[in-house]
Amino acid sequence: MTSHYIPHMKIPTLVFPTSTQASRHVALMIESLIRQNNSAGRPTVLGLATGSTPVGLYRELIRLHKEADLDFSRVITFNLDEYHPMTPDDSHSYNLWMHEMLFKHINIKPENIHIPDGMTPTQDIEEYCARYEQMIRRAGGIDLQILGIGRSGHIGFNEPGSTRHSRTRAVTLDPVTRRDAASDFFGEENVPHQALTMGVGTIMEARKIAIMAFGEHKAPIVRKAVEEETTEAVTASFLQKHNDTTFLLDHAASGHLTPIRMPWVVGSVNWTSNLIRRAVIWLSLKVGKGLLKLSDDDFREHELYELLREHGPAHKLGRRVFDEMMGTICTRPAGDAGPKTCLVFSPHPDDDVISMGGTIIRLVEQGHKVYIAYMTSGNIAVFDHDAWRFTDYACAFNGLFAINKEKSDDVKRRVREFLGKKKPGEPDTKDLLDIKKLIRETEARAGALAAGVPPEQLIFMDLRFYRTGTIAKAPIHPDDINDIVNLLKALEPDQIYVAGELSDPHGTHRTCATAIYEAVRRVRGGMDEGGRTIDDSADANDADSSFVRRPSSFEVWLYRGAWEEWEPHEIERAVPLSPCDLERKKNAIFRHQSQKDRAMFPGGADKREFWQRAEFRNLNTAKTYDQLGLPEFYALEGFVQWRE
Repeated sequence: MTSHYIPHMKIPTLVFPTSTQASRHVALMIESLIRQNNSAGRPTVLGLATGSTPVGLYRELIRLHKEADLDFSRVITFNLDEYHPMTPDDSHSYNLWMHEMLFKHINIKPENIHIPDGMTPTQDIEEYCARYEQMIRRAGGIDLQILGIGRSGHIGFNEPGSTRHSRTRAVTLDPVTRRDAASDFFGEENVPHQALTMGVGTIMEARKIAIMAFGEHKAPIVRKAVEEETTEAVTASFLQKHNDTTFLLDHAASGHLTPIRMPWVVGSVNWTSNLIRRAVIWLSLKVGKGLLKLSDDDFREHELYELLREHGPAHKLGRRVFDEMMGTICTRPAGDAGPKTCLVFSPHPDDDVISMGGTIIRLVEQGHKVYIAYMTSGNIAVFDHDAWRFTDYACAFNGLFAINKEKSDDVKRRVREFLGKKKPGEPDTKDLLDIKKLIRETEARAGALAAGVPPEQLIFMDLRFYRTGTIAKAPIHPDDINDIVNLLKALEPDQIYVAGELSDPHGTHRTCATAIYEAVRRVRGGMDEGGRTIDDSADANDADSSFVRRPSSFEVWLYRGAWEEWEPHEIERAVPLSPCDLERKKNAIFRHQSQKDRAMFPGGADKREFWQRAEFRNLNTAKTYDQLGLPEFYALEGFVQWRE
């Protein structure tokens, strides 16, 4: 898959296989602009955004500065927005975020950095915002504006209802926006109600605009912004009227666009096997008929003439897809050829049982050896009150049995003092992070045991990129990949299972998956820690060599995370679960008590508990198979095989 423009969009829309490639493309746009202006002795004026979306872009700009001598000394920047009230040194301020993520790593002049002042007195805001606009004009206007898009369709903090001609001003944040930010602030109640933001009209005056969106959870709003009419309900849709705007998406964020989801609606298509399966399944569910009941008229009446003509008749197409879907049903996920070693990678300490707990139970029951590798501690997802409760219990336990009571009381005192003065959203101390990490570990052991996996088959990797103590994560560390490589070498698994979730709001799943894929490439390709191919005649035979040896081949299967299930046309393996299997899976999820109140889709749209959403998803997948006319099951867990 390569980058490509999507036809029939109201805003030019460029799709990349991954967010990394999209970020690099935007970085190259900025690099070209800066070098051209530097050569002419002109400044480059950039409008910048914050949030998770531009993180990859800023990392790439830092790399270009350090490795390709990209000079930022003439660059002038204007940030879109800032919370109000918000001190510039607050851990949640966009001012601090921008310096940590970009400015302190490049040679930009401090006087060229402009970020709305979140401590502007309320009575002075109108005058301050007018000055901010004036500073943009004095700089010559913005050459290139970088944007993200919120789930409500907002750009900057221009919430639904903002007008096309709005200017820099104070705004009241939409409830959806505040819920989206809740995890960053460790609770919606801590999110400010107001912010300062450039207006839509201000943004529209930029000479060029690049708006980025990554992940499945952005797909619905992207479709509204680039396919539907302009509306104040989706402020990003106003960009349709801009002369030079490009939407840059990863594949996941493009999933709801009509040319991607239903390309046969917009013109002739190349009917690949995958597209035939997608179209026939879509038609079956659309008309409410099983695959084997579809008629020629069903195809004709739903814009599938071409498919019918080239690959029909209907009974042939229905039978083809029926047979393919029957082939996905797998009651023995590790096969019949003797006991296998299966390794489940779990980004957080509960993704394993939430997402594929039934399959883990099935693998164990069928005599296979299942290992679970928990890639991060997940400690930032533990509430303070849970950490205090466990600290109090541990001290009482030690006192009861006269075990190191003095030391445990000292820890309890430090924790109590910190929690007593902790500000909303303030990063935890090492004591508290370690306690929260221990809580997640003990819950993981209990959950895995409920699924049949004993403690000695659990690996707690605690990868480095996660150890920031905050929602924002560092890039994947080279040693993180080496740790995964070493684990694969040590266990030599026949199968590995990886979270293929693309809607994870903070990117932990995506980062973990990227690290695993690189480790798999090295192991399969026989590479050293630097990614160099082994010389089979030399170092590969050296007992002291650090090179990776070639183990037997293994399958890589992707499961979905907590947020979504695979689309039916994507599923390549569906593992049936009985009512008893699903009940055991739910019991395993129940062991993760500290996560009880955190079960929500990004933005808080789904308030159900993890076990409820897992149950709904598994039941619904089985229901979909039944609607297609396939064998009826109580519940199903879906998987897709990973290939290069």
